[in-house]
Formats: sequence, structure tokens, C-alpha cells
Amino acid sequence: MAQVKKYVQDVRKVIDDALKHDNVATRLLQQLEDKTGVKKINFVFGLIVFIAIYLMVGFGGDFLCNFLGFLYPAYASIKAVESKEKDDDTKWLTYWVVYSIFHLLEYFTDIFLFWIPLYWFFKCAFLVYCMIPTSFNGSITIYNKVIRPYVLRYEKTVDSHLDKAKEVVKDIAKELKTN
Repeated sequence: MAQVKKYVQDVRKVIDDALKHDNVATRLLQQLEDKTGVKKINFVFGLIVFIAIYLMVGFGGDFLCNFLGFLYPAYASIKAVESKEKDDDTKWLTYWVVYSIFHLLEYFTDIFLFWIPLYWFFKCAFLVYCMIPTSFNGSITIYNKVIRPYVLRYEKTVDSHLDKAKEVVKDIAKELKTN
């Protein structure tokens, strides 16, 4: 229970910090707060609840989930590339590694996923867990505990096969160039 409370506090802090930035969304939320007297954070939580309920019962949950799991991370990745900091680059590159592996697994198990109740809600929650900017970021945790050990175990074998494949491609390119 203490971990859940800490998680909620961390998420609230992230949202509070994001609401302090000046951008289109925060200006719109400020206008809503000024006109209604409802705090910006409550509008954000309301939107989160609406999206969660929609993912559970609404039409097009797959589109919404994939849209949310791709759009913000893509934007944040561009911002990270343009910044001088290295940590944000690592964070978002790690997200894309986890996202890609998840998407690949999802592709091969798609026929079964249709039968899982609330799948799009759980997938979206998983992707949010992987992108959330806190100390317990899901993509970093999954990478370090699951993906990295396998990569380190099979790295030499994979590199050897990739080197052989590069040589084959070079030979084919040379042959095509001479013909």
C-alpha cells in the first residue's frame, strides 16, 4: 500500500510540474480553471479517468492506445535529441527498445489478444508506465531486468551472424554493381 501511495504522489508531482510549463495545453487548462473554478489538476485527472473508461468500453481503443503510446514518446524523443543532455536520450531510446519488443510480441499473439477483456486499457497503462518520467520508469526497469540480460548473453552470437550477413550483402552489392 505504501508503494501505491508513493506511486500516486510521484505521478501527481509529475503532473503538477508539467502544469507549470507554459504551452497550449496548460493555457487551455488555465482558461478552464478561471471560468469554472475547478483546478487544472482535476481536469487532468478527469481526462485520465475518461480515457481509462473509454479504453475499457469504447470503440477504437486500439487506435487510442497506440496513438497515446506513440505520439507523446515521439515528441519527447525529438525534444531529447535536440537537448544537450544525455539522460533523456537514454530514457527515450530505452522506451523505444521496450516498445518495439512489445509490439513485435503483440504482432505474433494478436489473434489471442482479441479475447482478453480490457486489453487496450492494460496495454495503455503498461505504455504509460514505460514512459512516465519518474524514478520507477517502466522501460528502464524492463530493460535492465529482462532485455539487457538476454542481450548480454547472446550478444556475441548475434554480432557474429550480423557480420556474416553484412558480408553477404556486400558481396551481392558488388555483384550487382559489376553487372
